[in-house]
Amino acid sequence: MARVYLSLGSNLEPQRYLGAAIAALRERFGDITVSPAYRCKAVGFAGADFVNLAVGLDTELSPSVLNDWLHALEDRNGRRRDVPRYSDRTLDLDIVFYDTLVTQGPGHLQIPREELKHAFVLRPIADIAPEFRHPVSGLSMAELWAAFPSEREPLLPESWAG
Repeated sequence: MARVYLSLGSNLEPQRYLGAAIAALRERFGDITVSPAYRCKAVGFAGADFVNLAVGLDTELSPSVLNDWLHALEDRNGRRRDVPRYSDRTLDLDIVFYDTLVTQGPGHLQIPREELKHAFVLRPIADIAPEFRHPVSGLSMAELWAAFPSEREPLLPESWAG
């Protein structure tokens, strides 16, 4: 079993779609850890604010099979792939860490995710896995978050019923 950390985001009906994603993750993987949720400005395009959170789970699925499963979950929840990559979305699910694996593959599979450089990915993971160490830098998530210039990308706590 691998310990995996996912980043989840939505800027179209986030309560609805993030709730559906968490329910599906619990149904498939059982006990999961869910971070607090945060609201932030869209990055890379002009759009509605995003709500982001992180999930920790254990899985026997390989990274590529898990990535495909996550893409199918996005698709079942109305994710459009016929629009620019950086645009509004019902659901965005990414594998940020898969144990200490460092790899790339089809379907935008990149572990660890480059988006960890953004507060909306780093902060939620630091909340649920502060001692987890980045497989390349060796720094813990708590250390990375403590060093992050949070004024650069403000996050607002989001009330969450997930």
